[in-house]
Amino acid sequence: MRFPVMTSFQTARIILTPSAPSDAADFMALESDPEVMRYLNGGYAVDHSKPLRDMGFLMPRGTEDNVWAARRPETGSFVGWFYFGPGSGRTAELGYRLRRLEWGRGLAAEGGKALVDWGFHSGFYDRVIANTMAINLGSRRVMEKIGMHYVRTFQPDWDEIYEGTEHGEVEYEIARPM
Repeated sequence: MRFPVMTSFQTARIILTPSAPSDAADFMALESDPEVMRYLNGGYAVDHSKPLRDMGFLMPRGTEDNVWAARRPETGSFVGWFYFGPGSGRTAELGYRLRRLEWGRGLAAEGGKALVDWGFHSGFYDRVIANTMAINLGSRRVMEKIGMHYVRTFQPDWDEIYEGTEHGEVEYEIARPM
């Protein structure tokens, strides 16, 4: 199956552009914030001077398909990144990571909704899923604002055990309107 060609989007407050190598420093800076990493690795900053082991989560460097950089249109300042790409069949997966300074402003829902709408209108996807740690209430609220609904809680095989992993992951979904 061919998937839609990545395109740029402008929402009311952000511009999403397909990632480029010039985004790598901004992407890596997100990984240096322990609060941003809290629900990904237990909250430690990634040390980029050491070889990276398989972290079990996306750490984009600007060369990946299906990753968009999010920036403020008026200043070009980096907001975060979004992932929207093929899962199984006609299902897409949504992910996002924003700078802590941008949390609580509705930007994750705004960018996520733009990508979900694009995925449905392109005709390639009938369903979109997203996962987060069960205790990540902020991310769960984002998914709900996009229109996603809780599907299940599950216990993945964690690479590392840290606070909150005992509660598992949650999956949310939204189906394409008929």
